[in-house]
Amino acid sequence: MRRVAFLTRILLLLFALLAAAGLRADDNEVRDVSLRAVEDGFVLDVDFAFELTPRLADVVANGVPLYFVVEFELGRRRWYWLDEIAASKKLELRLSYHPLSRQYRLSTGPLQQNFETLGDALNVLKHVRNWLVVDRTVAFSDADYDAAVRLKLDTALLPKPFQLSALTSRDLHLEIPWKHFTVRSPKQLPAPVETREPKRTEGR
Repeated sequence: MRRVAFLTRILLLLFALLAAAGLRADDNEVRDVSLRAVEDGFVLDVDFAFELTPRLADVVANGVPLYFVVEFELGRRRWYWLDEIAASKKLELRLSYHPLSRQYRLSTGPLQQNFETLGDALNVLKHVRNWLVVDRTVAFSDADYDAAVRLKLDTALLPKPFQLSALTSRDLHLEIPWKHFTVRSPKQLPAPVETREPKRTEGR
């Protein structure tokens, strides 16, 4: 009886842990997303909801940078041929901590910004604004398009020891699943603004 009771407690504990992990995973989501036309094409605004696991927060606080990737796709299904892919973009974001300045840094390409706390850095990372995802040269058909966006931690860019740990540990993973939405017949983009120099009047 004692053995059965012990095994029952173990199973209940495992179920509780799995349920808690499931709840944490469900908290990772795309809260809001919008695609809008501007002079250069279409820009994406997206809000993510997630929290770093304590293990990831500890990793970055100890000087190991974390690399996040935001992916966007825009396409159209075609029953008679391969699906049309109008646009596919990736945005890479690097989150790091610098002990000398005691600041967190968020960078993408040559752009970077420093923050006093991890929470401040994550608050910017969670809200992507004015990301040009479709160039104005892209031609659209007169039909609705399927768009999708997601965010994930690129564990392949972690140091080798952490890559090995990530194979068996969920604490070193962070992924927000694809959020799909429909773009209703993308309208004609605004015409580019032309700048014309005033005509010079010839001197008499």
